[in-house]
Amino acid sequence: MQKSVLAMVMAGGRGQRLHPLTKDRAKPAVPFGGQFRIIDFVLSNFLNSGIYSIYVLTQFKSQSLAEHLQAGWGFGSMLKDHFVVPVPAQMMTGEMWYRGTADAIYQNLNLVRESRPHLVCIFGGDHIYRMDVSQMISFHEGKMADCTVAAITVPVEEASAFGVIEVDDDWRIVGFEEKPAQPRPIPGDPTRALVSMGNYVFNGRALVNMLEDDARDPQSSHDFGKDVIPTRLKDHRLYCYDFTQNRVPGQSLPNTYWRDVGTIESYYEASLDLRKVIPEFNLYNLAWPIRTARFDDPPAKFVHDQENRTGRAINSIVCAGSILSGCTVKNSIIGRNVKIHSYAEVHDSIIFDNVEVGRGARVHRAIVDKNNRIPDGATIGIDPEADRRVHHLSSTGITVVGKQPRFEAMIGTINI
Repeated sequence: MQKSVLAMVMAGGRGQRLHPLTKDRAKPAVPFGGQFRIIDFVLSNFLNSGIYSIYVLTQFKSQSLAEHLQAGWGFGSMLKDHFVVPVPAQMMTGEMWYRGTADAIYQNLNLVRESRPHLVCIFGGDHIYRMDVSQMISFHEGKMADCTVAAITVPVEEASAFGVIEVDDDWRIVGFEEKPAQPRPIPGDPTRALVSMGNYVFNGRALVNMLEDDARDPQSSHDFGKDVIPTRLKDHRLYCYDFTQNRVPGQSLPNTYWRDVGTIESYYEASLDLRKVIPEFNLYNLAWPIRTARFDDPPAKFVHDQENRTGRAINSIVCAGSILSGCTVKNSIIGRNVKIHSYAEVHDSIIFDNVEVGRGARVHRAIVDKNNRIPDGATIGIDPEADRRVHHLSSTGITVVGKQPRFEAMIGTINI
């Protein structure tokens, strides 16, 4: 008999390090790659892996995320076990928000009990990667594990931001320390550490038992990495799945790409990697597509201005509905329905949907959130001190222009 699998995506974090992009939206709802949202990547991995029963646990600033899920991830009602359903914090166990990742699942154990799945996949909703989850499930079942944690190696100096794992020769977990000050490197390589990706596969019954035990512990912070995993190493079979062994159709290289885009710097770098001729993460793998909401936007258009200057984009991604007139776009990502006017320059930047860049404006090394109007001749990312007074300036000098209320641009017109 084929085992039933329930997926639960953790999408309720504040995303404070990604401010101001998360000022009005949850981190998983932040746009990425022009037309996608960050949550699209984990949801696409589940669908492409044949897992169709998915709850998305939300909490803070969830409106944008809920609207995106409704627009892009509705299956209809033909099959009751095919769904992507947002679940707001319901406070089923008391008047409190989620106190940790384990508590988020514990407060929604009614969904697990009602579904009665053999396996529960608990994944984060805020990372960029491709993964065939069915291969992790096969590993989990082959080891007869109670819980399996997906893991990848990172430079040891970066490992303090993650849960650091120690394994034996059979990849059974023998040590787990959440965000240690001095991470232990992997044997034989003092420069790398094995860390948790925040993706778990649990046996359904084992999950319920672990969470009920954790809920009774007054000393627990009710987090998988801090409490549940480390305290169950001796009395449960906990294994580590090597993410680099995962093989995705249409991808010939080893699977090593996984990005936590939780800061402005990491988000900016991961985004601009997409526009390279040979990016580390290829959006054009049609054998493992990234799905998202569909819109009835017209094609992107590149037009001459009155002086016969052609709108052009070099090493850039330009999404549907955008119009480039007599301008130059280099090494950038241009979202949907963006208008860039004559003599404007957009270099090394990320422009979100519905932005208008005025005539002669210059935007360099910046992130411009939705619905902004950059005035004619204005500069963004040129004068750090001027930007700091009006916008957000990251620690490495990336200028972030915050989201504005939607404005209705003059549809189909362009200032030439």
